[in-house]
Amino acid sequence: MKNVANQRYYLVREDVLTDAMQKTLEAKQLLQSGQVASIWDAVKEVDLSRSAFYKYRDAVFPFHSIVQERILTVFIQLQDRKGALAKLLELVSEAHCNVLTIHQTIPIQGRANVTLSLDVTSMIHELDEWMQTLKRLDFVESAEVISSGAL
Repeated sequence: MKNVANQRYYLVREDVLTDAMQKTLEAKQLLQSGQVASIWDAVKEVDLSRSAFYKYRDAVFPFHSIVQERILTVFIQLQDRKGALAKLLELVSEAHCNVLTIHQTIPIQGRANVTLSLDVTSMIHELDEWMQTLKRLDFVESAEVISSGAL
C-alpha cells in the first residue's frame, strides 16, 4: 500500500462513483449519525458486502468532511424583486453561516449578481443540500460555489 503522504487525491462528481463507493458513503453516514449500531447493520441496510465496505471506507469521503477551510464563496444571480436579498440572507442565517463579505451589483435587465463569502464553520446543513435549497428559491436564477478555502 502506498504511503498516504505520497498519494494523490481527486475530487469527483457523485454520478461517476461506482455503486459500491456510493453505498459505502451511505453506510458511513448511517454509522456516523447513529442510525445503525454496527458495520454489519450499515452494510445490510444499504445492500453492500462487508468486503466492499472495508475496501472503500478509508478511500471515499464526502467533500465537506475533507475540506479544512471553512470559508465558502457563492455567486448567485437574483431576480430584481423587493426583499429578495433579505430572504437570501435569512436563509444564510438559518443555516448558521456568518457573512464575511457581500457584494451586489446594480440590477440590470431585472437581475442582480450577488457574491457572498461565508464562514460555514457552524453550518448545520450539508453544503449540497443547502445549495439545492438556495436554488429552489423562486427569485434565484442560478447559484454556484466559486471557491472553498481560506481568505
